[in-house]
Amino acid sequence: MSDKKQMKDMTPKEIVAELDKYIIGQEEAKKSVAIALRNRYRRSKLDAELREEVTPKNILMMGPTGVGKTEIARRLAKLMDAPFVKVEATKFTEVGYVGRDVESMIRDLVEASVRLVKNRKLEEKREIAEKLAEDALVAALVPDKSEKKKTTTPLNVMELFSRPDYKTQKEEYEESIEKSSDTKDTNIAMAREQVRKQLREGLLEDEIVEITVDVPMFDSGNLDVGGSGMSIAIGNIFGGNAPTQKKSRKMHVRDARKTLIDNESQKLIDMDEVSSEALFNAEENGIIFIDEIDKIASNGFKQGADVSRDGVQRDILPIVEGSVVNTKHGTIKTDHILFIGSGAFHMAKPSDLIPELQGRFPIRVNLKSLNKEDFKAILTVPQNALIKQNIALMATEGLSLSFDDEALEEIAEMAYLMNIEQENIGARRLHTILEKLLEEISFEGSDAAEKNIVIDREYVRGVFASKIDAHDLDRYIL
Repeated sequence: MSDKKQMKDMTPKEIVAELDKYIIGQEEAKKSVAIALRNRYRRSKLDAELREEVTPKNILMMGPTGVGKTEIARRLAKLMDAPFVKVEATKFTEVGYVGRDVESMIRDLVEASVRLVKNRKLEEKREIAEKLAEDALVAALVPDKSEKKKTTTPLNVMELFSRPDYKTQKEEYEESIEKSSDTKDTNIAMAREQVRKQLREGLLEDEIVEITVDVPMFDSGNLDVGGSGMSIAIGNIFGGNAPTQKKSRKMHVRDARKTLIDNESQKLIDMDEVSSEALFNAEENGIIFIDEIDKIASNGFKQGADVSRDGVQRDILPIVEGSVVNTKHGTIKTDHILFIGSGAFHMAKPSDLIPELQGRFPIRVNLKSLNKEDFKAILTVPQNALIKQNIALMATEGLSLSFDDEALEEIAEMAYLMNIEQENIGARRLHTILEKLLEEISFEGSDAAEKNIVIDREYVRGVFASKIDAHDLDRYIL
């Protein structure tokens, strides 16, 4: 599918096809989120009055860890280029307790939206910024040292009327200097054109140049607020109007070019416009993924740290239902933000959530545990498959790594059995198995005598048999 194709032009089937490139199985969950996205496009085509009445159908994903809940939401947001944040419900506390307030998830979403819009604006202005940066580099490499502010002395009024054609010796001298400077200006212009050509051909990348850039007067360090874990970025207090100061820096041309492009791009964008677009984008297209939502479900016990569970649910409720939240970029309505709740629900059930919150997650999706075939597909099929990653990593050391089909079968079976016999941690089991399997190869790296390494079933069994006893496998494989 073409990258140029906008999300609004994608049907639910095409959205699922895109998710299939990265996530194995879980067809029901993919189908639900694809419909939720398509409904957003359908809503945008309605009349303004009816559009306000149509709210997103929030989704509750239930299933063991490591089966793709978070990855589905993350890939979904990336696919639609939408502002996305992932939060953990356990990080929030009821009002009156020390911890993050639930409105912080909305502020985080707005910040994510600002970054998206700002990056898009910067990309739009990049061509102009590159031209300005090139001009600045040329001027820095071929400076005009004779450039000075021209000063003029006021003429005597009586002299002006009596002898309008009169020129003092100073004026005659300045005229002669100006005539000679014309030749000098021509030489500088020719030199700069020559340097510009060399810059474009990449011949001056290692040259040292001194440039002047605008830098914020305040750093971006965070100030802790009341020791509660919340912080404010000092440099962000002023928004797009933060005061700057000019500083000279010496660096290689290749680094100076990037610095100047970034500096010029920042000057070209209007931060008020960015904030306005970001708020609209967050309101209409924002996605908030609330993980560990089952951990705030009340299961009948209310003691110690559990006392605020119902309180957190009550605080989350108005955000999910629709409310207005103040941010430093302006106010935002949460009515049309898509919320995706997620949890394993081992110790609690969705019915343990307060009824009002249950009603705000009308779509329930069960994600199934991974089987042996799923594990094998995860190793090889996705665009970012683990086997592809490890082969690419070893290639940087000059090693040619390959896995035969029987080795993949063995790794998949090992991961599946361990999840059954021990804790079910889903696809994360594969990470630890592969790290242990390739430990010696990775340690040897470029020093390895054999550059072509084939991983077969015997190699897999040999690695684990030599290190651990079968009964103690769980101690090493998570």
